[in-house]
Amino acid sequence: MFSFIFLGFLVGFLVGLTGIGGGALMTPSLIFLGIEPLMAVGTDLLYATVTRIFGVFFHHKKGSIRFDLALRLFAGSLPAILLSSILLRVIDKSTLNNYLTLLLGVILVVSSFLSLVKGEFHVPIRPRREYLYLLGFIVGLTVQFTSVGAGVIVSFALMNLAKLSPREVVGVTIFYGLPLSFLSALNYAFLGSTNYHLALLLIAGTLPGVYLGTHVNRKVDRDKLKRVINVIILVIGLLTLFQRVI
Repeated sequence: MFSFIFLGFLVGFLVGLTGIGGGALMTPSLIFLGIEPLMAVGTDLLYATVTRIFGVFFHHKKGSIRFDLALRLFAGSLPAILLSSILLRVIDKSTLNNYLTLLLGVILVVSSFLSLVKGEFHVPIRPRREYLYLLGFIVGLTVQFTSVGAGVIVSFALMNLAKLSPREVVGVTIFYGLPLSFLSALNYAFLGSTNYHLALLLIAGTLPGVYLGTHVNRKVDRDKLKRVINVIILVIGLLTLFQRVI
């Protein structure tokens, strides 16, 4: 019981600090603690929804949310949500989850490693709209099937494709992830793959974690936060690959 509460606090802190955490940290942790993969994904999506409600509230008060970017990302995710809702009901879930998570682990490791080695990319000041729609579609698929992507992939992409402050990156990531995780959580609830008691334990620990992480965020500069995000992405990718290979 207390291990789940502490896990909620730790992940909540990282969500508030970096926007990363919903699926990339929580789902592998739940599986490691003995929760079956499908139940871990559904429970994490419910947990992530509640976590991001408080994260959005804190970041909106600080004026760090770029609503235009977040809404374009969500517009791209809508067709992905509809498509994946159908696929979840017709394709073997365990097989699909294994292959998608394995692929995601490879992408996370490669992208984070290149960013850590080569540093800043030469990018336009404002990302093109079609890139945001495409990014939203891809993330919509990965979140629906694995609960991973709304924090990790979007944070990484915005750090390298847009000239945003660290707080704006986190604000956009959390605001965009809120409706995405909510709709995905509903889908898993209808499938009967949500542990509500476990979700409540995680939420109880996450509230102070998000509050603390959000307030620490404003004291971290862009370069330091980017390095932290890339290291977290690399570790998550390696852990994901290790779990799937084993």
